[in-house]
Amino acid sequence: MWFVYIIECKNKSLYTGCTNDLNRRFQEHKLGTGARYTSLHKPIKILFSQECGTRSNALKKEYQIKGWPHDKKIKFIQSQNKPG
Repeated sequence: MWFVYIIECKNKSLYTGCTNDLNRRFQEHKLGTGARYTSLHKPIKILFSQECGTRSNALKKEYQIKGWPHDKKIKFIQSQNKPG
């Protein structure tokens, strides 16, 4: 099972990635070993995660999200977190 995720960093920037173990990967980011970006910009919390099935699907979704401007990512996260 693979996931795409978006992390909020302390400076309010967003980091997008994919993994097959969301909890482990977030801990790696918090320890500074997950990615260069999150080692320089302290990760605060996971704002969004989505199950994608395969690694290929997760990578495609990650690439799509990374191409979006910050405002579009925020709107996307808000739309995914609405109840109902």
